[in-house]
Amino acid sequence: MSWLNSQKLLCIGHRGAMGHEPENTILSINKAISLGVDAVEIDVHQVGNRLLVIHDLNLSRTTNGEGYITDKTFAYLRSLDAGKGEKIPTLEAVFNAVNRQVGINIELKGKHTATLVVDLIHSYLNQGWSYDNFIISSFNHYELQQIKQLDSKINLGLLLYGIPLDYLKIAAKLAVTTIINNYNFIDLDFINAVHQQGWKCWAYTVNNLEDIEMMTNLKIDGIITNYPEKI
Repeated sequence: MSWLNSQKLLCIGHRGAMGHEPENTILSINKAISLGVDAVEIDVHQVGNRLLVIHDLNLSRTTNGEGYITDKTFAYLRSLDAGKGEKIPTLEAVFNAVNRQVGINIELKGKHTATLVVDLIHSYLNQGWSYDNFIISSFNHYELQQIKQLDSKINLGLLLYGIPLDYLKIAAKLAVTTIINNYNFIDLDFINAVHQQGWKCWAYTVNNLEDIEMMTNLKIDGIITNYPEKI
């Protein structure tokens, strides 16, 4: 059975294990895997037809660079230090590091990422990977719609912050497998509404033990956390 359909509580490492290592780096991903996660969550932007794993558009928080990634060349971005001497990794490098040991939750952050991500996934499917190695999530419904049109077999997760009135309709239209919301907005009614549609419900970003316990008691399906060892 796929990890995505597991009956146990899933532990998803947020940007790897960013409570321990620089976020969205290979170091952080390897740390998450060593802590026993079911999957790692990472963020993707497109730069010059290449996919880079970084959260912010602005470079200053997570690297020694300045300015916006959209104004920089791929070579310049790869030259930066993303913490502890780590580089901003390509999505391909992340796939290679994970190497099917755990699942990969790819959050589409930047515009025009859908086609490139699907192309990369297809190249790994041709190498023997399976659709269940991946789930693609985004707040950007347009990008998720693009993914669905390009390959309807790819698992999709709809990211929410809050409870929009029409989220169930949007999720149904996108044929998602998972709804991912900020834990502050998740209660039993929300989880039941998601489960009634046959979808999974994940919570982000749950870091302290009280909140982890609360989510566990609500029978959440997955927890995205900076500290995987706490799950």
